[in-house]
Amino acid sequence: MEKEPKKEFNNGRRGRFNQKRKAMLNEPILITGCARSGTSMTAGIINICGAWGGRMSGPNANNKKGMFENATIRNKMVKPFFRQMGVDPLGQAPLPDIDEVKLVSQDFIINWRLRIQEILVEHGYELTGNSQWFYKGAKMCLHWPVWHRAYPDAKWIIVRRKSSDIVRSCLKTGFMRAYRNQAGWLKWIDEHKERFIEMREAGLNIQYVWPQFMIDRDLTEIRRVVENLGLTWKQKEVEAFIEPALWSGKGMSGKSTPRKG
Repeated sequence: MEKEPKKEFNNGRRGRFNQKRKAMLNEPILITGCARSGTSMTAGIINICGAWGGRMSGPNANNKKGMFENATIRNKMVKPFFRQMGVDPLGQAPLPDIDEVKLVSQDFIINWRLRIQEILVEHGYELTGNSQWFYKGAKMCLHWPVWHRAYPDAKWIIVRRKSSDIVRSCLKTGFMRAYRNQAGWLKWIDEHKERFIEMREAGLNIQYVWPQFMIDRDLTEIRRVVENLGLTWKQKEVEAFIEPALWSGKGMSGKSTPRKG
């Protein structure tokens, strides 16, 4: 196995990470899914329960509780990579050709890791003790091979939502501009579903979250996910964070239980 540069764990100013922190650095929690599926809500709960995300985008008109996405990673790494691929930096249309994503060089992957770790340190990661770090990005599933090669031991969360609810949300959300009809967004959702299948078949360590259960006040699934990640479940804080009024969906009542994938 090719050895990576030693400076990966030493920024030249603050010394080396200890062994426990090295393990945590190599095993991030990566949260992805279709945009408008509840990735921000899920990431918010992961953050409440002890994971560290650096400097994250705050509340806005479309995510009134906050986006819980590291803005520097999104703006300085993910969007430029999409532009380099010749695709929409918003992850709408056109989408990356996954076969081309798989062809990026090993040097690119090493530099990807190094740059992320530089950003984490810039945001104060070494000062947080032994916190588990996470990154939430809906676009991450669209270039998942890059993240998987950079962090093969990552703990993934794929956030799922009924396609009809995603379409309804896309059609009324200002920044979701690629399509003006249901058919266009359904095709876009199907592309994401193909990526989810590929990720599962590639053997990624994946847990699935359906936020509609949380809206329906069933926290069983998200609590299991949090505890499987080694985080501390905080019932009262999570209950206070979830606001059903900010979520539009028909609920799971009377519906079959969602399945993995």
